Amino acid sequence: MDLPPSASTTIPRLWPFKRTFYGWAIVYTSFLVSFAQVPMYGPVFAVFVKPIGDDLGWSRSTITLAFTIGSLGGSMLSAVVGSLVDRYGARGVIVVAGMVVGSALLGVAAMTEPWHFWLAYGAGRAAAVAGIGLGTSVSIANWFVVKRGRAAAIRGMGQRLGQSVMPLLILPVLVLIGWREAFLLLGLVAVVFISLPAGLFLRRRPEDMGFLPDGVIPGQAHDAAQAAPGRAETEYSWTLDQARRTRTLWVLTMGMALGLAAQIAVNVHVVASFEDQGMSEVLAVTVVTIFGGVSAVSMLAWGFLAERLHVRLVAMICMALYAVSMLVLLAAGVSYVVAVLFAVLFGLATGGWTIAQVLMVANYFGRRHAGSIRGFVAPIEGLVAISGPLVAAVIRDTTGTYDSAYWAATVVFGASFAAFLLARPPAVPVSPQHSGEHDSRAQEDSG
Repeated sequence: MDLPPSASTTIPRLWPFKRTFYGWAIVYTSFLVSFAQVPMYGPVFAVFVKPIGDDLGWSRSTITLAFTIGSLGGSMLSAVVGSLVDRYGARGVIVVAGMVVGSALLGVAAMTEPWHFWLAYGAGRAAAVAGIGLGTSVSIANWFVVKRGRAAAIRGMGQRLGQSVMPLLILPVLVLIGWREAFLLLGLVAVVFISLPAGLFLRRRPEDMGFLPDGVIPGQAHDAAQAAPGRAETEYSWTLDQARRTRTLWVLTMGMALGLAAQIAVNVHVVASFEDQGMSEVLAVTVVTIFGGVSAVSMLAWGFLAERLHVRLVAMICMALYAVSMLVLLAAGVSYVVAVLFAVLFGLATGGWTIAQVLMVANYFGRRHAGSIRGFVAPIEGLVAISGPLVAAVIRDTTGTYDSAYWAATVVFGASFAAFLLARPPAVPVSPQHSGEHDSRAQEDSG
């Protein structure tokens, strides 16, 4: 492709593909940092729940509280981080977040008291959720419009592939040496593979390098729009004030919060629940690996689908798959075959849901203020979502099983489905000719 003159002087020297749209550097860097941050997410956390509890004598509620504190902290921090990302870009935020995550994992490796765990793991998860999760999502939204679905899929594949592969990579260390050494290894990986690539390759917006989203060169945007009617390279961007006046944002927020609450609860506890029923540690970990792998493999197909269907329809399909997977999980018992069926269904749902979360705000409200809007939504979403893992832990500690928690998750996934059904896109608040950021898709979606 012919690069604009300004681009050749702004592309980092270490990026080898100088003739390729630099947005793909953003995508593959997001893939790598998303892979490396997975110790701060449920499927990898789940691998450590029983070993920590057995070694230190802590209850499931005590252990899960660290995850809950981190989730709440990330939600609260997102309000600040979102504005910073909109203004300065995600590079500095993710570099700092990577250092915090690495330091937190090293702190967990040395912990001896519950409050050590709550503080260290809580800080690391907060940095991952607010810094890395939000930062990479907004970066993808800024660099792509037409190809946003496939770009989000590649970024999401990093996270889900990490959740699939990381438990297998650390399992020998966990079984043969110990959980402390496993956390030590994860901390070193986080520092190297989050902060370093983010500092080298992330950039704020394509306009800063002489492009428009999707690699369109200024002056050629009109020709591109003529060649693909209804797929313009820019989009109308709602301000935070405009978005929060819509009913859609509030219904959407509730749908995302409910879906996350139930999904995270299963992520955090599924390994321990299988082990409670007599499944070996190795087999229980492979269930996580299977649903992580299915999620990663299916994600590119979900990404292309999300470029053709409205994101709320993708989210509704995912919630339906989640609900079915929960019914299978309740029937699994100690049957590994049924557990694998659950993993496949849950993995398919997670693949689509990961993409839907990245696309949701940008596809509804545009890219220019996506960080601020996402930062506004995150604390509300987080207050609901963090209840899932802790409620499941309390239910297990009280009843001795997770059955009631899984039935509750089934109902919550159904409620999330209903919320997305009601979250119709709002009409654009101003005439297109009064805005240079209008996307014809916004009009189509609001019809």
